[in-house]
Amino acid sequence: MANQQLNTLIQQGLAAMKAGTKVAAKATDDILDDATDAQLKAALEQGNQQAKQWASRIDQAIAEAGDKGDEENLILEAHFEVSKKIRAEASDDYSRDLGIITAGQLALHYWIASFGTMRTYTKQMGLSQASQAMQACLEEAKQADEQHTKIAEQILSAN
Repeated sequence: MANQQLNTLIQQGLAAMKAGTKVAAKATDDILDDATDAQLKAALEQGNQQAKQWASRIDQAIAEAGDKGDEENLILEAHFEVSKKIRAEASDDYSRDLGIITAGQLALHYWIASFGTMRTYTKQMGLSQASQAMQACLEEAKQADEQHTKIAEQILSAN
């Protein structure tokens, strides 16, 4: 019974993550238009490509764990709305770029938590391919977070 409940949690989590990749793709395309710092733009473009890999790995994990069906990701949808507000209210490129980084890192922390949780749960269930896929995504999300921090530090030190 516990394994069945855990597998249901995995399916729900993966379905929400899949929905989240769609929100993230839309958000990144939108945010790219507002970013002005060259390194930030490059990081966002790299992140967009990486998100496609994450979506593929999530699909692979769903194939191994079983498909729950469509799910919404209200967390990332709300976060996207907040990031729009941050960008709209920024008074200059400097604060807008830093706001983009802030919002981006909050989203990355969502992904770090999600990938870490799903890695642990799928490992417990013996879903080794899904666990490995989530571990790879987790490491990439942490690296992206570090990259965003470095870009923010460079923007701050330049002004």
